[in-house]
Amino acid sequence: MVIQLFDNSVPRNLRGPALVDEYGLPRYWASVWSAMSAAHLADSTHLKKLRHIEHLYQHADLLLGWAALDDALGTLNDDVLATILESWFVSIRNQPRTTEGDEKRWQTGLGFVSSVLTWVSKSQAGHLIRSIEERLQPLSLLYRQLHVHKAKPIETIRSLPATTVETLYELLDPESSLNPFPRSRTRWRVFVSFILMLHQGLRRGEVLLLPVDCIKSAFDPKQGRIRYWINVQENPYEDTGSDPRYSKPGIKTAASIRQVPVSEATAHTIDSYAQNFRGQPQHSFLLNSQANMPLSTEALTKAFTKVSQRLPADVLKQLSDRAGKRSVTPHDLRHTSAVMRLHQLLQQGDSLEESLQKLRTFFGWSKTSAMPSRYARAVFEDRLATVWNDAFDDRAALLRALPKGR
Repeated sequence: MVIQLFDNSVPRNLRGPALVDEYGLPRYWASVWSAMSAAHLADSTHLKKLRHIEHLYQHADLLLGWAALDDALGTLNDDVLATILESWFVSIRNQPRTTEGDEKRWQTGLGFVSSVLTWVSKSQAGHLIRSIEERLQPLSLLYRQLHVHKAKPIETIRSLPATTVETLYELLDPESSLNPFPRSRTRWRVFVSFILMLHQGLRRGEVLLLPVDCIKSAFDPKQGRIRYWINVQENPYEDTGSDPRYSKPGIKTAASIRQVPVSEATAHTIDSYAQNFRGQPQHSFLLNSQANMPLSTEALTKAFTKVSQRLPADVLKQLSDRAGKRSVTPHDLRHTSAVMRLHQLLQQGDSLEESLQKLRTFFGWSKTSAMPSRYARAVFEDRLATVWNDAFDDRAALLRALPKGR
């Protein structure tokens, strides 16, 4: 099973999710894999991969006895490994219905075995490496051709329809009588989350990592005004091991660490929340729960589920017709932000290639990511431009929501 090691007695570089057997003993090669390969993974991604690897370990235990997989990996027993992998593949493939998740499980387990075999073989004497590679080549050729689930074509990314976005602004305005949340603190917490994901294009995990002083500013002599920005990174004031949340948010990739420009209106909105509605918790995270704990990923998702339930029937119908959805998720707001940002860049005269490169920087995609190009089609078929004019960040709803006389 997967456990979480975050006690202060555990060395910092060993904290995080860990895989143990039924006796509570660490799965040896899974622990090595975590130490060697998982450092660059977000905690949630690491956890998902460990659950897939756990499934492989459990299958091997049932098939050949306790610790069979670790033993075969440690001794480079390709015959036993072939038996385990082939049997595991068949057990997954023979389910009544296979899904994309089954494919990911298979590929994760196969990648884990391949990684460990590479490490172990490199530790052997030089004359054995060639022999080991020859023994592994047939396995590599065999499993490269096996797939549990045929990958679906990449789905077209669509932003939220204009009516949905307009309705969300109306519902989430902290002073609106339509707001579904009774407490002012909750209203402002959800509103700030909404603004950060829709206007700044932040991922849910990035929003939940922001410290209370996330808004930075400096006077720009060239423009003659104060400029604002957010540093998207791990919270500099918190140790990951001390984060009490079960699903710990994290930075997705190295490219995700970036600076995002912020409008004055957005900066003032976040400052108003921090000064008037956040409270005085013992942690440094910007978003604070009603119990004075860092806001969890589950709580944020649940909040938007509640908001979705308040969407009028005609808005829900258009959302379903246009985007094939019946509710709004935090990531939908990031999609919408990307489409609108690309639309703005093209409107101001930037070439498509230049616009896509700017999008990479703003949204934290790597140089090789195909995500920016997937938004190009969405822009050309989108009708979102009717929602905002070029003053996207200065929308009146933001200013109206600022506390009066505080």
